[in-house]
Amino acid sequence: MITETKLPSLLHRGKVRDTYQLDPKRLLMVSTDRISAFDVVLPMGIPEKGRVLNQISAFWFNKTRHLVPNHYIMAADDPRAAADIEARFGPEGLPTEIAQQAMIVNQAERIDIECVVRGYIAGSAWSEYRSHGTVSGKPVPAGLLECEAFPEVLFTPTTKAEEGHDENMSDQEVLDMVGSDLAKRLADVSIAVFQFGKDYALERGIILADTKMEFGLLDGELILIDELLTPDSSRFWDAESYSPGKSQPSFDKQPVRDWLANQDWNKEPPAPPLPEDVVAQTSERYLDAYYLLTGERLA
Repeated sequence: MITETKLPSLLHRGKVRDTYQLDPKRLLMVSTDRISAFDVVLPMGIPEKGRVLNQISAFWFNKTRHLVPNHYIMAADDPRAAADIEARFGPEGLPTEIAQQAMIVNQAERIDIECVVRGYIAGSAWSEYRSHGTVSGKPVPAGLLECEAFPEVLFTPTTKAEEGHDENMSDQEVLDMVGSDLAKRLADVSIAVFQFGKDYALERGIILADTKMEFGLLDGELILIDELLTPDSSRFWDAESYSPGKSQPSFDKQPVRDWLANQDWNKEPPAPPLPEDVVAQTSERYLDAYYLLTGERLA
């Protein structure tokens, strides 16, 4: 299990990913087994999580290229990457376990907005709705049940916080940050990718309830970056057992969120350690999500 990497040329260590400078235009992005919840990194990892995140992101990046370009070039364990890996990290290259959890990507200028798309009311959206009748500060119809589908898909962007909690952004705040043309493009593309993923997943018996995406600019062109439609960035539910009016069994890190929500914890670091059964259950759900979405067992 990999919860930390120690390679040369570290560019950024995020909540889950360690990013290294491969060359002036490309990055090596390692998906570790770290897990975060409520924007706090937990003190232990989840077995197989990094491999699932890495391979499922590559799967979706390849599936959605017709909608928007992305930063993905190839997996780090692709034989075509060997020479570049050795040039940066030495003749021995990368340890196999790291290479299996890493990808080579184009470096882009990140747009500091989390592009959140919601098809169903759950999580923080449900909490806000119960308290204020709104989602991300925006009015939505009264009388919705927990985990019920919205009449229309919602685009609810937030700030991109390196530490602490992301904050909801108003439409005006997004306009002020990126301008009207790019703001509209971010919303339109985010919804299009979400809808594609939702339709694709539903054919495989999974409901994509919500997700968040990140974008960047490469040579002036908008591209998807970071991760895409993973169990870390999305809520996946079993379509067969779906029943609104209650919390849904999920193929993501919801077991971690649920357990933490029942603890005497203020959602600030440090987070309490997870019990072994929650760790095992979460690992199994990541693996199940990968299999159900891709039709393949994790290699």
